[in-house]
Amino acid sequence: MQIKPLSEHILIEPLKQEEKTKSGILLPDSADKERPEQGKVIAVGPGKKDEDGKLIPMEVKVGDVVLFTKYGPNEIKIDEKEYLIAKEDDILAILE
Repeated sequence: MQIKPLSEHILIEPLKQEEKTKSGILLPDSADKERPEQGKVIAVGPGKKDEDGKLIPMEVKVGDVVLFTKYGPNEIKIDEKEYLIAKEDDILAILE
C-alpha cells in the first residue's frame, strides 16, 4: 500500500533505539519503553500554503533521519508495520 501525506504531513518510520541501561543491561522488546524520538522520513506531503495561496515547500525530504517531538506525531499501522504521521512543526531537526 502506498501512502501520500497531504499538505504539511510527513510519514515517519520510527527508528528502533537499542535499549541498554547505563550499566550495560539490554532490555527485551517486552519491557515498557518510551516512544522513540527519531525516525526515517518515508513520504512527505507537498507543503502548506501561505495566506496568498502560494505553496511553501517542505524542508524535509524522503530518506532524511529526523528528530521529532515525543508526543506530537500520531501512530498508525500499515501492513502490520508501525509508522508515525507528523506535521512539519513536530520535526525539531534533521540528523546528519
